[in-house]
Order: sequence, then C-alpha cells, then structure tokens
Amino acid sequence: MASRFQLLSRRRLLQVTTSLAAGCTLPTLIPARALGRDGAVAPSERIVVGGFGLGPRGEHDLRDMLDEPDVQFVAICDARGERRQAIKRIVDTKYGNQDCAMYHHPLELLDRKDIDAVLIATGDRWHTMASILAARAGKDIYCEKPCSMTIAESRALADNIRRHSCVYQAGTQRRNIGNFIFAVELVYSGKLGKLKTVHANTLHPATTHEWLPAEPLPSKEEVDWDLWLGPSPWRPYNSRYVRGGWRNFFDFHGGGILEWGSHTVDLCQWANKADDTTPIEYEPVGNHVHCTYANGVQLIMRDTGWMGLGTCSVRFEGEEGWIETGDSGKIAVWPESLRGEVPVFTEPGTSPKRHIRDFLNCVKTRALPASNADVACQSHIACHAAYIAWQLGRKLVFDPKKEEFVGDDEANRMRSRAIRDPWHL
Repeated sequence: MASRFQLLSRRRLLQVTTSLAAGCTLPTLIPARALGRDGAVAPSERIVVGGFGLGPRGEHDLRDMLDEPDVQFVAICDARGERRQAIKRIVDTKYGNQDCAMYHHPLELLDRKDIDAVLIATGDRWHTMASILAARAGKDIYCEKPCSMTIAESRALADNIRRHSCVYQAGTQRRNIGNFIFAVELVYSGKLGKLKTVHANTLHPATTHEWLPAEPLPSKEEVDWDLWLGPSPWRPYNSRYVRGGWRNFFDFHGGGILEWGSHTVDLCQWANKADDTTPIEYEPVGNHVHCTYANGVQLIMRDTGWMGLGTCSVRFEGEEGWIETGDSGKIAVWPESLRGEVPVFTEPGTSPKRHIRDFLNCVKTRALPASNADVACQSHIACHAAYIAWQLGRKLVFDPKKEEFVGDDEANRMRSRAIRDPWHL
C-alpha cells in the first residue's frame, strides 16, 4: 500500500493549489505555516501518529516523537483509563488544544484513515498482535521490544510486515547509538582480527507459572481486563499486573534472556553479519547459554562477568583484540594501540531519539530502518531458542532455515503458545 508521501509530494501539492487558485476570482490567503515556511512543516508532509499502550517507556518514546516537527500525534488507545487520560494531557499540552482522541479498542484507532503510523509500547504479550493488526490496516509501525513472545510470533510478524509493505522499526534503539555502532564497525574493519566470540548481556532467564491472587474486577472504564489480557491466557485480575508487575510471569513475559537479549543478541547478530540467520546450537551452562553459529563464531548470553560499562553491554572478541561497551557510552578496547581511535560518546544507550528519527525518515522514503522486521525476527528467534534450551536444561540443535529444532519434539512444541480467541496471528 503506497503512503501518501509517495502519492503526493509537497511540490505537487503546491502546483495543484496554484492551479486551482488561478481559476478563482477571490483572493486566497494561506498562512505561511500551512505552506511549511518559517521553520514549520506543511501538513502534507507531517506523519500522523496514534499510540497503543503508552506506559513509562512509551511515554519516553512519545515525548521524543512530539519533538519532531514532522509528527502530528492524534490519538491514544489503552485498556486503562488513567493511561488514556495521561497521554491525552501530554499531547494536548504540547499542541495547546484538546484534539487528542482516546480509544478503548485497537480497531477503533486503526480504522482512522488519517493515521499513517502507530507507536506501540504495550506489555510484551500485545506487541506482535498489535503490530499485525496495524500492518493489516496499512499503518507503519514503531514497536517497543521484545517484539514477540515466541518463535512462531516472530515469524508471523515478519511475514505480515512484508506482505503488507509496511515500514517497521523494532525498539532496539542501540543500532542507532554511537558507541554500539563504533563497536560493530571496529569488528568490520578487521582490526580485531577474525571474529571468534560475541557476548550478549542478558538477565536471569527464569519466569514463574504461578498466578497472583484474584482481586475484584474494576469497571471497564478503569481497566478492561479482557482487553488488557488480549491474546494471553485468561487469568484472574490483580492490580499488580496492570501497574507494571507483569514481568517474570510466563503468561506475559519471555524471560530475562529475551528482556535484554532482544537488544544485545541483536547487536551480536549485527557484529557477526548474521542478520539473516541464527545460531545452530544452544547449550545452557548455569544461567548462561552458549551458542554456535554455522560460521563457527560463538555467542555467549550471560548475566555476569561484565566490566561495568552500563546496562545491555556487549563484547566482541577477535583473534587479535576485543572491544566491550554498554549503555554508559564508555568503551574498553584491546590492544592498547586502538585506544587512540575511540571517540567520546555521551548519548545513553537507552535514548530512542535517533532511532525514532530513522523510523520517520523511512516512513517517508519507504527504505528499511535499522531494526526492521526481518532483523528483529532473527534476533528474537535466537533469544527464544536459547530460553527453550535453558528451560529444558539440555543442548539443542536448531535449523535456521526451517526454524525448528532437530530431532526434539518437546522443544519444537515450545516454539509457539496458544492464543486466546478472538485474536489470531
């Protein structure tokens, strides 16, 4: 589906406007702002955005989007009334009006023809489903990570994005952060020698299958519990879930490997030039998982032994040197002769600003953003496969082309989860 940025350029719009005005006897006064003058962006070039489930991280993304002059945020959808109101206040304050619409159900927002793109920052359980619904509605998508809960969801997401020709940016913003870019480019330069091992900073893998005790259901206006659960299994309502306490519960969360690995394994895949594949072996070692790619490079997912350079650290080791960096922007490197080549980076790894700008540019050009759906699919599959190996406590062999485990029916059954009606991939 072609975007309106392909169909009608600003220059063409002005040509049409001029031609129409030539046949009119009355003077037409057009404000400079409407024409994109005085530093403003003309309405024809603004990207109209709506949002789903914008909690603390989503609010951070939203504020950075609102700073972009070519974004017009117009609507929020959330199962929680207080979040709908909170986002509306932020948006209306920014624009000095009361125009931000509030929606209860995702399909209500997606039915708006004026919306070009959506910002999705729900809990993990909704990321794939909301993205697929948006893709089917012809919207471009910026979706926070993790982008999927299973291997099957990862594949369904990538296939739907391709089928509907949408621009998709996973919220793995470190692909647009300077120190991580430098680390990958140093690997590519060959100055570390042949790449041997990549290390991804992950969290403790475990989740629990227990439930929180039931509490009385609030009104649907306060929290629509059925909608909050979405594709997840039915569970009794507990207010802790909706206050952000859903993490580490298996029904709603993919575990600590996926939580940070969606960022750090993604960077390791990038450094290994493996964006179109995954490791072929996964072996749990305590709370770590040691993986091997077909090209012989090892990927180690671990939650300990880091140098203290910030959260979501990565380390790339070659035959002649290594580099390690994290969210602080600081870089450690060896051999010492490389230290003089390391720039100073001050942008924190948690900032989505450059990543959002990359997405917006691609909405207009229809180019692939840094963390497109195919890239995200492969890195998430690697994380899911590692978590399955850790849960089963045994080494697994994986076929990246078939996206299935070799000779292990139990592991293969864990590639997907049941999805509750009426939702489907």
